[in-house]
Amino acid sequence: MALSEEPAPGAPADAAEDRAEDAAEDAALARGAALESFGESAETRELLGRLPAVLGDRAAREGALERFRVIMDKYQEQPHLLDPHLEWMLNLLLGFARDKTSPAELVHLAFKFLYIITKVIFVSHCVVDRPFLPVLGPKTWETRYMLLLWLSMTCLVPFDFSRLDGHHRCGRVSTMDRILQIAESYLVVSDKARDAAAVLVSKFVTRPDVGREKMAGLLDRSLCTLARCSFRTIEGVITMDGTLQALVGTIFKHGKREDCLPHAATVLQRLDACRLPESNQTLLRKLGVKLVQRLGLTFLRPRVAKWRYRRGCRSLAANLQLCAQSPREPGTQAETLDSDSDGEDDVPEEVESVIGQLLVGLKDKDTIVRWSLSAGGGCGLRALGSQALSAFSFQETDGAWHGGCLALAELGRRGLLLPSRLSDVVPVILKALTYEEKRGACSVGANVRDAACYVCWAFARAYEPQELRPFVAAISSALVVTAVFDRDVNCRRAASVSLPGAFPHGIDVLTAADYFAVGNRANCFLVVSMFIAGFPEYTQPMIEHLVAMKINHWDGVIRELSAKALRNLAQRAPEHSARDVLPRLLSLTQSPDLHTRHGAVLACAEVARSLCALAEQQGRPTSDFLDEKVVQGLKQIHQQVSVEPVLAAGGTHAGGAGLCCLSAASCPWWQTAVSTGAWQQLVDDTLRSLPLVSSPSRQQIKDAAVSALAALCDAYYTREPGEADPAVQEELISRYLAQLQSPEEMTRCGFALALGALPRFFLKGQLQRVLDGLRAVTRISPEDAGFAESRRDALKAITRICQTVGVRAEGAPDEVVCRENVPQIYCTMLDCLSDYTTDSRGDVGAWVREAAVTGLRDLTLLLGRGEPELIEAPVCERVMCCLAQQASEKIDRFRAHAARVFLALLHFDGPAIPHVPHRQELERLFPRSTVASVNWAAPSQAFPRVAQLLGLPAYRYHVLLGLAVSVGGLTESTVSGRFCGHPREGALGCVVSVPPLKTLHLRHPFCVKLLALCKEETRKSKDVQKLRASVAVFCGLAQFPGDVRRRVLLQLCLLLCHPFPVIRKSTASQVYEMVLTYEVVAADVLDEVMAVLSDTAWDAELPVVRAQRNRLCDLLGVPDLSWSPR
Repeated sequence: MALSEEPAPGAPADAAEDRAEDAAEDAALARGAALESFGESAETRELLGRLPAVLGDRAAREGALERFRVIMDKYQEQPHLLDPHLEWMLNLLLGFARDKTSPAELVHLAFKFLYIITKVIFVSHCVVDRPFLPVLGPKTWETRYMLLLWLSMTCLVPFDFSRLDGHHRCGRVSTMDRILQIAESYLVVSDKARDAAAVLVSKFVTRPDVGREKMAGLLDRSLCTLARCSFRTIEGVITMDGTLQALVGTIFKHGKREDCLPHAATVLQRLDACRLPESNQTLLRKLGVKLVQRLGLTFLRPRVAKWRYRRGCRSLAANLQLCAQSPREPGTQAETLDSDSDGEDDVPEEVESVIGQLLVGLKDKDTIVRWSLSAGGGCGLRALGSQALSAFSFQETDGAWHGGCLALAELGRRGLLLPSRLSDVVPVILKALTYEEKRGACSVGANVRDAACYVCWAFARAYEPQELRPFVAAISSALVVTAVFDRDVNCRRAASVSLPGAFPHGIDVLTAADYFAVGNRANCFLVVSMFIAGFPEYTQPMIEHLVAMKINHWDGVIRELSAKALRNLAQRAPEHSARDVLPRLLSLTQSPDLHTRHGAVLACAEVARSLCALAEQQGRPTSDFLDEKVVQGLKQIHQQVSVEPVLAAGGTHAGGAGLCCLSAASCPWWQTAVSTGAWQQLVDDTLRSLPLVSSPSRQQIKDAAVSALAALCDAYYTREPGEADPAVQEELISRYLAQLQSPEEMTRCGFALALGALPRFFLKGQLQRVLDGLRAVTRISPEDAGFAESRRDALKAITRICQTVGVRAEGAPDEVVCRENVPQIYCTMLDCLSDYTTDSRGDVGAWVREAAVTGLRDLTLLLGRGEPELIEAPVCERVMCCLAQQASEKIDRFRAHAARVFLALLHFDGPAIPHVPHRQELERLFPRSTVASVNWAAPSQAFPRVAQLLGLPAYRYHVLLGLAVSVGGLTESTVSGRFCGHPREGALGCVVSVPPLKTLHLRHPFCVKLLALCKEETRKSKDVQKLRASVAVFCGLAQFPGDVRRRVLLQLCLLLCHPFPVIRKSTASQVYEMVLTYEVVAADVLDEVMAVLSDTAWDAELPVVRAQRNRLCDLLGVPDLSWSPR
């Protein structure tokens, strides 16, 4: 099912319908708030109506719950659509709860459905008259939750609760006390009912009649509970959570200030003693700061600050009237104040403690605490405004910066940050927009930059344009830089949204850097940046940001993109790039920081190349952009780049050296002055030091160094156009060929690829020598059998060389691919298709086979286009058969690659490849119109089509080999080598022979020969997998009577006393199945044989097992094996 959308045989008939329903639900959810009515009304009515019927069936009950949950979740954003249907749904469910004859399980099930409804729309008229709360179990938390919510609704009755008790209580507990006892008892439970109990307390204690009598007692008990509990235990965390929820959500949120003020100081003191900021429980710290906020609001009188900044008026009519008069002068405006707000209030000394705790909360390590504190609003913001800037220090953590940004945004939105403070705030926000701190292998600060964008968004809407005019240039440039060059997509999108259209060229910038455009990082660095740089206001800030912040970034991808962006931006500001940027970059190439050095070298290469191209385009000398000092600095970069220390320290920075060589060689104005020997030495050192490089960076470094070598050869190693300097050619090729015999595999890889990248004129006269050296690398020897990567890269180099030098039938073998060397090249590639080397990484020989398949394709197509007569019939047949074998093997990716190459050669028509065996039949089996849609990586699609080749004699043998490998389980080198009497020596033989053993337990016509080969294969073997596979083969051969069966039984009896217990047990189990399947035992001893096989502990000590084995030999008629050392 993972490979096909069709249901498996035997699947339920309604599986497709279920998938269709799921797809419809997903589509409905994807539409968002686009529903028009409650379309599942009939289904929901039927679902609720049959609750009694599904009560006894657990699967049906859970299915009904899940279906109802899916239906309700669709209306999370449009709960009003449920209003017309809420009454009948509640009546159905409450009918089960009110019915005294309903079993308890049905009532609890009804409350589960009610809970699902309350998650979508609040139910305010759930009335139940059955006493459940005292008797509920731990698995019925939904019932308790709903009943506590219902009880909170009953607390809203407008009359005094004392009327419910009458005048003569007769010692009964009052209704008020009973409700409070229930609420307090559920504040300390560990399930969702704790939240409902907090809601109940909030509704109940804030009633005037209850507050007068019960608030003080509740506070005293709550504070005692907080003092008694510890946040270091689970029970303490649960109890403190419920208590804090009650305090935050009841007294100090819904209560009146005059009722709470007498208790506020005591609560603050006890809260300080709890030391909640030291807890590792995020929820407790969040509730603690929320309670501190409520306490601060209690200490301070509700008033509007006379100095509060206000943009516009609260009335639309007043705003329009104000605009119709005269432009308003910038400055602060006062809200309409109450008569008692003109004087100054006495601020209690507890407010200082509140402000201190708020500042600690702003620096909390968890975002939810910081966000809750800043979004809580109001409390102490006037005093906080003068201290919030203390969080913006590089000695503080990223959490402090994030909290400070959130606080500044809320201060600005509420008008509590006066325009006079913008000169202090804006520089801090500009730093926050680029804040990033490296932590290990990554960095922190994305949340800070996102919050800084939020500050800019808030300021743009809180202040008049006249107030922000002095800061527009700095803010707009910083937001543009963040929107284009930030590493995180969330920050880029936040900056894009925060850009006001009133900024310079705001509409054009917003159009280019919209939500979708900034989603792709490379598009931002290379495309969007070029458009925005067309506006002079942003060009230089963007360049400065790249040089100062991104060239030394810890992420290598960002450094490379920054260098490419600088290359593009140099076209917009060439004078600034040449005069200011390049000298700074050259000085950074000597930095002790490897990241900075790598980025600076990359940027120097890209900017220099860009300026050279611009000078050539404009027909100007390069000296117009680059002075002599810069040119000399660029020429001497290689002296600052020492390869081996860089590789040993980081391993990712030699790519900078390679790209530097590439750019240096591309500058024609260096041709007479540059020291090519030093640059060549840098390339050689890079290739020679590849073993020191970490695996993820190795390929990039190889590519960079190889590209640099090719550029150096093109620019400096020509004596005349199209002719290489003989001395340099001989010396370089000899040195590189010698490195192909290095004991380091990565060194071989690098120099092999380097030889493959040499230009055509440099290979002239040396082609045969280079090909011979590379062919030697592709051969497997005992010393380098594990060097699969070097063989792969040597094949890639041979393929590239063939494409570089071209083909000419009668050409010289030292210059082009010709009649003399084509057979050798084909032989090398075809031989590599038999590379099945394995190591701890798996089938690493597959890399070699893949490169060989690619080389065969490129070489055959090259010959087919130019000299098709060089493709001989035997060679073409062998190529197609080997490709068919690879297309029938088990590794999906390589099988798909081989199949595509096979079809590419078959359908090539420019002109057609000659001598393809059975071309007409192949074109009928694999028509061009249908094979393009086949997923060859899917076994269910590939193998049925490949199996059709079994009907073609030329392909049958090789396809059978590939299919045998796929059936057997592990890949193998040559099945024929094992089963035609030519076992391969070495460690690979133990690996490649298991698949045919697993395959050949099926019927095989050559029983005697097969038995002899299997015996030889397993003799003295300690490979458990191979031995178990051979047991299956022996058991399959037992069906053939005569001498074969007698010899097979002998081998099985020997294996029953094998030194490995797992082999003995496996052999006994398979022999038991063999006896049941084939008639190999006489009927009179069959029961006794099966009893011995099943009752014996074959993993016991060998003397015990040997006695039972000998008894079995007597029953099977096998000669006595008591002499056997096994």
